[in-house]
Order: sequence, then C-alpha cells, then structure tokens
Amino acid sequence: MNTYVNGPKDMQLMHEQLARAQMTARLGEAQQLRRGHHLAVARRMSRKAEKAALQARLALARAI
Repeated sequence: MNTYVNGPKDMQLMHEQLARAQMTARLGEAQQLRRGHHLAVARRMSRKAEKAALQARLALARAI
C-alpha cells in the first residue's frame, strides 16, 4: 500500500547522485586540461631555455 511513499525522495536522491557524478566528471576533465596546459607551458619554457643556452654558447664561442 505504501510502496510509492518514498518514490519522490528516491528520485531526488537519484538526481543528487547524478549531479554529483557529473560534477566529479567535470572536475576530472578540468584537471586533465590543466595538466595538459602545464605540460605545454613546460615544453615551451624548456625550448626557450635550450635556445638561450645555445645563444650563450655561440656568444662565448665568438668571444674566444
């Protein structure tokens, strides 16, 4: 007789669980994007450092 009494509450809990799962997924995606961005920045900085080192070596070789 009271089989549907908890129906609305159960639906609300399911919606909350779905919202939490979606939020967790979005946070995971954001973290991956940040990691990818940091990796790209690190590679760019590494290339700039290598270029600066090469220029310094060339300048030193010219000075000698």
